[in-house]
Amino acid sequence: MAMQHRGGESRRQYQLVADRIRALIDEGGFFAGARLPAERELAIQLGVSRPSLREALIALEIEGRIEIRGGSGVYVSAARSRDNATPSLGESPAELMHARLVLESAVITLAAARVTKAGLQRLQDALDTMRADLAEGLKPVEADRRFHLGIAEMSGNSVLVSMIASLFDGRHSPLSLRMSGQGESELTWKDALAEHEAILQALEARDPQAASAAMCRHLIASHARWIGDAAEIPSRGALTL
Repeated sequence: MAMQHRGGESRRQYQLVADRIRALIDEGGFFAGARLPAERELAIQLGVSRPSLREALIALEIEGRIEIRGGSGVYVSAARSRDNATPSLGESPAELMHARLVLESAVITLAAARVTKAGLQRLQDALDTMRADLAEGLKPVEADRRFHLGIAEMSGNSVLVSMIASLFDGRHSPLSLRMSGQGESELTWKDALAEHEAILQALEARDPQAASAAMCRHLIASHARWIGDAAEIPSRGALTL
């Protein structure tokens, strides 16, 4: 991850990319109301990945520097930041999800070896609550959290539980909230519920390989839904470990 230090503070990749976009706006003659290059072109021009670019654009939108118009493009806003550097808006959602992928796909293999009837029931209760929340038009974030922490708890390691809780709660940062607000819907939550059910089935079968693969698929798909890239969502059975 590219970093630099400013006053002793490490800066995140999306902050660095946002700074470069701001410089492009200021130095490239883009006035208020002007449309920036298309996302693909801008990513190539800056030499960055599209996920990093999207995070940077959302950070600039939160600042009020740009406006993202769905289906139209990215436009320069009349508002100008007082600072020349993008402030921290939380951890990178892409990096949070990658960290969860690495950690939770390993933790679930421990859980699969230590499955208990009570532990499985807690997971089923969480899924039942998710389903009930969706039926009422609510976002089942808390039940989603209980499901993932319930798996970690079956590993028998309280440190791993705390780490997964911390990574999950990173979704409440300003940057992550804006991204999830754009990508989440009743349909995406139903997809997530189906992925959770596949995870539970693998745990019920006490199959660590299948459980880890199901968790990987879920978290990869979750991130793809966050960034609005359906092409990145793996089909069931596409992952083997």
